[in-house]
Parts: sequence; C-alpha cells; structure tokens
Amino acid sequence: MMESYALLVAATLNAGTVLALASLGMLINEKAGIVNLGAEGMMLCAAIAGFAAVVHSGSDVLGFVAGMGAGALLSLLFGLLVIWLNANQYATGLAVSLFGAGFSAFVGIGYVQERIPERLTFALPYLADIPWFGAALFRHHPLVYLTVALSFALIWFLYRTRAGLVLRSVGESPESAHALGYPVRRIRLAAVVAGGALCGLAGAYISIIYTPLWVEGMVAGKGWIALALTTFATWRPARVLLGAYLFGGVTMLQFHLQGIGVELPSQLLTMLPYLATIAVLALISRNPRWIRINMPASIGRPFYPGS
Repeated sequence: MMESYALLVAATLNAGTVLALASLGMLINEKAGIVNLGAEGMMLCAAIAGFAAVVHSGSDVLGFVAGMGAGALLSLLFGLLVIWLNANQYATGLAVSLFGAGFSAFVGIGYVQERIPERLTFALPYLADIPWFGAALFRHHPLVYLTVALSFALIWFLYRTRAGLVLRSVGESPESAHALGYPVRRIRLAAVVAGGALCGLAGAYISIIYTPLWVEGMVAGKGWIALALTTFATWRPARVLLGAYLFGGVTMLQFHLQGIGVELPSQLLTMLPYLATIAVLALISRNPRWIRINMPASIGRPFYPGS
C-alpha cells in the first residue's frame, strides 16, 4: 500500500509539471496585461511538433526545442494580432486554440502509429534508493526539477529585478510605462512569446515524456486548466506551482482509486479534474476584492500608444 502511495505522489509531480509549465507561461502573459486563451491549441501544436522531432531525430532535446518553437511561433502570431493590430484578445485567443486543435490533428495523422525511442530511466544518485521517498520524489525526468527551479527563478525575476518591475508596471499601467519611455508593445510581445514557449514546452513534455505517443486532442483540456490555475494562484508563481501539483494530484487520483478497487463510474473519475477546477474558481469568485488586489490592473485591456 505504501508503494502505491509513492507511485501516486510520483504521478502527481509528473502531471503537475505539465500544468505548472503552461500556467507559468500564462502568468508571464497576464503579468504584462495580455490574456491568451490559446494555450490549448499551442500545447497541441507543440505536442505534435515535439513528437515529430523526436521521431525523426531521436533526440529529446530537439523535441523540446521544436515544441517551444511551435508555441513561440503561435504566440508571436497572436501577439502581432492583439498588440499591433488591436484585435480582441479573447476572440483571437479562442481562434488560436481552435486553429491549434485542427492543425495538430491534420499534421499528426501520419504520426498516430509512430513510436519514439525507448525512454531513459532517470534517478538522482543515492537519493533514489531511499525507501518510499526515492520512488516518490527522486526518479523523475530532469524537467520536473527544472520546473520547480523555474518557478523560483520567476519569483526572483518578477520581484527582485528591474526587468521584472518593468514587466509588472506594463501590466498595471501601460500608459504610465509608456510615459516613462518604455516600449510597452515590444515588452508585451516579448512576454507573450516567452509565455508561448513555456506552453510549447508543456505540450512537448506531454507527447515525449508524460505519454510518449501522439493522439489527436491528447492535451485533453490541460491548457484550459492552466488558464484557470493562474487565477486560482492569484498570479503568484509559488502558488501556481502548488496549485499545479494539487490539480495534478486530482488528475492522478482517478487512476489510484481504480487501482485500489473503488467502484465508481469511470466517467465520473475522468470528470474529477474539471469539477475541481470549477469548484476552485467558484470559491475564489466569492471574494472579488482579493482577486482585484492581486490581478494586474490592465489585464485584457488594449494599449494605444497614440491615445
């Protein structure tokens, strides 16, 4: 029984890594005042790009680079439309999500039956041999640990560096930042591309490591959960990380319950992550003042330099 709980913890960290990467990308976007609802589509395009790269090259690194490139490219297109052409952020994000779902399905037709090379087994020396803790915490892909480091690096960047202060000021008051001489549009575009690259990394992680195969729609709503998670975490990187593991645990709980023989309809168990998302958002919305205090003041608001 203890071994099964160790495997549940390990699976939670694995699933939470996907959500954490995507949510941190969305957090960077929203800290700059941009709402990108295209996370699901970007992750799907990145998943097929990363998987195809590994199939043809055999290199996980190239797969991750391809996934990040796909996410960055789509977010660049999104950024040009909403930042320079002043397209509606919400409609454009939904269009990117729908495009990504359709395009990835079309491109991925030839990769459904493909298999990528055998995965390496990762383990931290000595620590991986510790009873229970080794299996739960110290036998993960390096990207799991890099995601934790990225969360703390983002905290340092946002709250301890001048560049982070400028990024937050653009999200709070782009007019004031523009008056001080900062290139608001370029800063927002850089934030959008960086966020898209992280979404792309999350998508590539799904198809290369999390479930090493390609299936149409395999992201399965994780992009939407990542968007909700940024609000749940009130735009704080550390809370994003904790929230990602919480939702990852709920996702893995369905398999754990089935494994220990709990008789529940599989459809209900599959609904658990989404029910948890709705419940959390409903609870948070009961205190709008708390959200307003933490939310970037200009989020979702277009900026016109000449006005």
